[in-house]
Amino acid sequence: MGILIGGISHINSDELHQLIQDPNDDTLIIDVREYDEYTEAHIPGIPLIPMGEIARYIEDFAKDREYVFICRSGRRSFEVANFFKHYGFEQVHNYEGGMLNWNYEVTSGAENVIVNFDPMQLERKK
Repeated sequence: MGILIGGISHINSDELHQLIQDPNDDTLIIDVREYDEYTEAHIPGIPLIPMGEIARYIEDFAKDREYVFICRSGRRSFEVANFFKHYGFEQVHNYEGGMLNWNYEVTSGAENVIVNFDPMQLERKK
């Protein structure tokens, strides 16, 4: 999946859209932007854990799962993917270009903001 940039796999909009549409794919997709950015516009169903908060939950993430991180332009999500890689997560991807590149459906509001971390909240509704 994707191309390698700086040792991190990057996926494009079409690849991310296909992941989201595939009911058999259990990749966890996480938006790492700030609350205000997320509530303004986000990919429907994708949870928010801001970059500044995700580190406190690192021990609660399953290392055998696959992850895609999303931000506004791809920079913060790249840093989060690097952080996960540093902690031994092998299947991490950055969404290249971030929400600035997203040409599919978006929604607004606080649909899936993670406040009290529970890994089950990251699962996509099928």
